[in-house]
Amino acid sequence: MTAPRPGRPVRGSATGRPLMAALDLFGRRWALRILWELHEGPIGFRTLQQRCDDMSSSVLRQRLRELTEAGLVTQQDGTEYSLTPLGTEAHSALRPLVRWSSRWAETLTEGTEELPGSGD
Repeated sequence: MTAPRPGRPVRGSATGRPLMAALDLFGRRWALRILWELHEGPIGFRTLQQRCDDMSSSVLRQRLRELTEAGLVTQQDGTEYSLTPLGTEAHSALRPLVRWSSRWAETLTEGTEELPGSGD
């Protein structure tokens, strides 16, 4: 399977609009987690696998291949993986979603005390 690319049909878009291609790529299992774990700097395959809750090596290899093909990840010296400048930009673009998700979680936690039937 190849990485989604703008201008080519992807899940949810026959035209491959850039946003739909990005959502297809980021919607693949573990893709966002890999980007998130690489934001602190280069790490090796096994360390990355451990940071991703010991995901299967075959899935990790596939996602790394797709993220590399998409221009977001690079492999240095054949051993360590890191984000490209475009990958770093993608990570930065996710920060507002991280802030929103924290507020969402707080709202749901606070709201559970008030929901009917939550104490049953």
